[in-house]
Amino acid sequence: MPLYFNEDQAMLQDSVRPFMAEQAPVAHLRKYRDMDCKDGFSHDLWKQFAEMGFTGILASEADGGLGMGHVETGIVLEEIGRNLTPSPFLATSVAGVTALNEASTDLRGKYLPGIIAGDTVLGIAIDEGAKHRPERIAMQAERSGNGFKLSGKKQFVLQGASADALIVAARTGGSSGETKGLTLFAVDKDTAGLSMEAVRLVDSAMAAHVDFDGVEVTADAVVGEVDEGWSVLRKVLAATRIGSAAELIGVGSGAMGMTVDYLKQRKQFGRLIGEFQALQYRAAHLYTEIEITKAAVMKALQTLDADFDSAGAAVAVAKAKAGSTATLAVQEAVQMHGGVGMTDAFDIGFFMKRARVCQELFGDAAFHAEQLARLKGY
Repeated sequence: MPLYFNEDQAMLQDSVRPFMAEQAPVAHLRKYRDMDCKDGFSHDLWKQFAEMGFTGILASEADGGLGMGHVETGIVLEEIGRNLTPSPFLATSVAGVTALNEASTDLRGKYLPGIIAGDTVLGIAIDEGAKHRPERIAMQAERSGNGFKLSGKKQFVLQGASADALIVAARTGGSSGETKGLTLFAVDKDTAGLSMEAVRLVDSAMAAHVDFDGVEVTADAVVGEVDEGWSVLRKVLAATRIGSAAELIGVGSGAMGMTVDYLKQRKQFGRLIGEFQALQYRAAHLYTEIEITKAAVMKALQTLDADFDSAGAAVAVAKAKAGSTATLAVQEAVQMHGGVGMTDAFDIGFFMKRARVCQELFGDAAFHAEQLARLKGY
């Protein structure tokens, strides 16, 4: 597969890039951070996402969506990263819709119209500890009447505080460390026994710690098949991992672009600092790293669309590489800006904070390096 966009994908990028730059630049992040917004994003902007068709990009045309693929979601997420745009796109339109695509007609009919219209937000409740370890899910879902009773805790639920419903991974069989026996559920936020504590992440994004105290749901809330949730969860994780990698590309590219502009403006010793050869070398090295990472992410996105079962290694490479490259980009950016790079007077510090959060989302570079090693038999 060629590592470039086809005509339709290039047209989508030409629509997304100016939209994000004009409607949701870094100033947008500053606004919602400074006003201490409980959701951390603009619902009006989310409605604009819907008007542009972004919210239903992965939903099938039969369900009212665009029926596009992961390459297209990557285009949107890269621009979200480039502008540090606060939005529930990754949790709702990528993770949530990927899960619902495997759900019953009734569940899709319940949630997808609201998502596509920009009225509904989903949270993704998977991890139970400080680190991403989905195989270690221990939360219990016991049979209760014609449904299930959920008991346990979830940590750092992405978009949990503002979600209308949660996609929850719980154990209906087996034990922690096993993939067999997992089941996914769609749980409405106002269900009895569900409580949450909103937490603000270092980049000002919102998440939640969620407590399930005997939360009862019917069998209709099951996403996929009972005990076979890992087959759905694998698709959700692959989509979110490569999605966060695409966003990291945007974060790194945005930081580099801002830094190059600064090198062309800042003077020291009577010269533009961009004329100093040492800084030119560092900027050139960063450019090559970002281009290499773009290729890895594009390859993973294309492979995920073409053949999910063979995409595991490509996704692991892309997420690991994107995390390390974005970290390099923001560190170089802050250093080249000098001391002002650590102040709120310049936007570059926000890129460092977002890169740190995206690196941790759905597995950091070390996690995915280990995943790759296991896939290759080491």
